[in-house]
Amino acid sequence: MSPLWNAAPEPDVAPISPLGWLRVAWRGLILGTVVFGGLAILLTLRLIERPLFGARRPLTPWITQWVCRAAFFILGIGFSSKGQLMPMPGAVVANHSSWLDIFALNARKRVYFVSKAEVAGWPGIGWLARATGTVFIQRDRRHARAQTDLFRTRLRAGHRLLFFPEGTSTDGRRVLPFKTTLFAAFLSDLNIDDLHVQPCCVIYNAPPREDSRFYGWWGDMAFGPHLLQTLAARRQGAVQVIYLPPLRVADFSDRKALAAAAEAAVRAAHPQGDLRD
Repeated sequence: MSPLWNAAPEPDVAPISPLGWLRVAWRGLILGTVVFGGLAILLTLRLIERPLFGARRPLTPWITQWVCRAAFFILGIGFSSKGQLMPMPGAVVANHSSWLDIFALNARKRVYFVSKAEVAGWPGIGWLARATGTVFIQRDRRHARAQTDLFRTRLRAGHRLLFFPEGTSTDGRRVLPFKTTLFAAFLSDLNIDDLHVQPCCVIYNAPPREDSRFYGWWGDMAFGPHLLQTLAARRQGAVQVIYLPPLRVADFSDRKALAAAAEAAVRAAHPQGDLRD
């Protein structure tokens, strides 16, 4: 029996050169200025937006999209997308490979991430997540009713929720089996017409002569060193986001069937989607 993919050694990483540290400095400074400057503008605008529109956010998502597009330009990572954006209410589900997924999936489509509750308390990341409207949930059956109520409120406000059904990030070379838990909420009594789930495939191409897992961030890999290596890269790779045909929730009998259809669509679009272990 072969070992699991995540038991394999992490990619070999060369020490950062003096020029690499220079790239870390100027890219990091510009990226930090754009991200936290955009956050300051977003929070200021939200003070006006909240009393006027409540849960609806007609203005601030434009800032999030601009920041995410700018991030790839600053990093030097190519970004492209194809496929039609879903106009119907519902959710987007995607494979999960890296912290860069947050930028990639926000760059073109207005989405609100669904995340485990403990992320809200993470330094820096939790603050950013709360500011951009992330939905925090407790992964416990006892909270299922409250979770459904929260989803209903956000969907009625016109939000399209995004979650990662794999339940963890990968090395970017495969699609793991989709967990079915969160799909159940969309088959419950939400009282929202024409609900759809749009599968989305995120594909990373490593920089020339680098390990194909260069952008993957998984397991016990620390965020800081991975960020530094990404900032230091002399030549960068690219990321592509493929929006696949939406799945009409009413066409599926249960969460397992809906999850299986979404997984099959993402797996078919991924160049190495058949790799599991």
